[in-house]
Amino acid sequence: MLVDNAVDNAGAGRPNAPMLLDNRLNHSLWTKALERLRGRLSAENFETWLAPVSFVGLEGDLLRLRIPNRFYADWIQANYLDILVDALSDEASLPTCQLSRLKVAWDIDERLEPLRALTSDADQTPKNGSATLPGQPEHLRVQPVPGRGLDRQAPQSPAPQNRGANHAGALGTVSQLGKGTVEGELQLNPRYVFESFIVGASNQLAHAASVAVASEPGKRFNPLFLYGGVGLGKTHLMHAMGDAIRASHPQVIIRYVSAERFTNEFIWALQNHKIDNFRQRYRQQCDVLLMDDIQFLAGREQTQEEFFHTFNALHLADRQIVVTSDVFPQQIPEMEERLVSRFQSGMVADVQPPELDTRIAIINRKAELEGIHLPREVALFIAQTVRNNVRELEGTLLRLAVKADLLKEPITPELARDVLRGHLMHGRNIPSVEAIQKATCDYFNLRLSDLKSQKRQRSISLPRMIAMYLCRQRLGTSYPELGDRFGGKDHTTVINAVRKVTSLLEADIQVREAVDTLEKRLG
Repeated sequence: MLVDNAVDNAGAGRPNAPMLLDNRLNHSLWTKALERLRGRLSAENFETWLAPVSFVGLEGDLLRLRIPNRFYADWIQANYLDILVDALSDEASLPTCQLSRLKVAWDIDERLEPLRALTSDADQTPKNGSATLPGQPEHLRVQPVPGRGLDRQAPQSPAPQNRGANHAGALGTVSQLGKGTVEGELQLNPRYVFESFIVGASNQLAHAASVAVASEPGKRFNPLFLYGGVGLGKTHLMHAMGDAIRASHPQVIIRYVSAERFTNEFIWALQNHKIDNFRQRYRQQCDVLLMDDIQFLAGREQTQEEFFHTFNALHLADRQIVVTSDVFPQQIPEMEERLVSRFQSGMVADVQPPELDTRIAIINRKAELEGIHLPREVALFIAQTVRNNVRELEGTLLRLAVKADLLKEPITPELARDVLRGHLMHGRNIPSVEAIQKATCDYFNLRLSDLKSQKRQRSISLPRMIAMYLCRQRLGTSYPELGDRFGGKDHTTVINAVRKVTSLLEADIQVREAVDTLEKRLG
């Protein structure tokens, strides 16, 4: 089947470009272009959308590709066509303008299975119930034995020399590692280990719970629910748990997957009548399930239903479950109450924006790992400027190092200010904690000393909670830091205040009006 409307990558009004020569683009160049893109995209996105695409040929300026279904054409056209053209241009040593008139015709071949690795390992499960992976020797199969959690029989003989080989499929890479087995499209990052995680007041509880899970998976804090904003270290802890479990429990099967990937696999399994294989993969052939971004399941009733039963099957078998989210379980919109209840049945730990000392430690550790000489005053300046995102913090350091290297200059506070100029200008429109406190005092006719006092009468405690809520929502200030800025309160007091105001916004009209008014005043 051919999708008859070829996609014109040029856009309207672009001048005609030279016609491509058929021999300038062939299967070899296509393969090289894909390899180039493999390094630019996440493993998950590459294996989902580009790996299943096959090169058919080039006819003039018409590139013909084979895909599993029409949805692939729409998605690749919208998200990846431009970078595909760029990669082809680079590999063919052609100016980009010569590919500007390139059109793409999509051949639909329903025989292609974009997620074929979903069943590649599940289909190889012997009838006696033992679990194995593609290419795994018979003597290394894991035999289930009675007992709790991860009590599995260890391999009966040493691993062969080639056990480190990778077995690739369209779903992703299935690695048979010397320590444990991590299956799925997302591989563990060797740099994300507990030793490289900087612990502070903002993440101490989450770190301690993660270490406990890694030491006794399936027996302590099951499930473990980690939540917090983007770039604060949830994924780092997830990788660290997987790495530690793999080292201490070499016989277990670990599945690390995003909620989006879980959903894609589930949909594919339904469409291709492979749901039994899907369930076997996640319910029987899984000792540890690490799932990132569980909020992606919000509003997906059928996928939530499937995950609910998967959760129950693993939990009843004392298999470890760890999930992450950007918000507290009850704040995930359109998430079934029974799932929320199960998330809260175990350990719920938050990862908050790091306080100043932790940010400085993170920057110094990153500089040490990258071999960057970073003056103390520059580390302090970056930590004071970039407050709410660890990834942005580390990215800023790397940009600063690259610019210093290009200019052949040492890293100085002046160079740091130049690199962070956009961030500083953007921050001028963001109110400070003091500005929010003042606006709150003006609205409720209070003194600042009352707002920071230990007084608990409602006329003072409610405005204080609203001010804490606004600081948290608008500035992302960490709970410990907010506690300090409001008269030395404990960070748990701030957490409770934010949660209280969040619930009052739905039930109390006066609180909602106060927050709305203050939001408008703050701009």
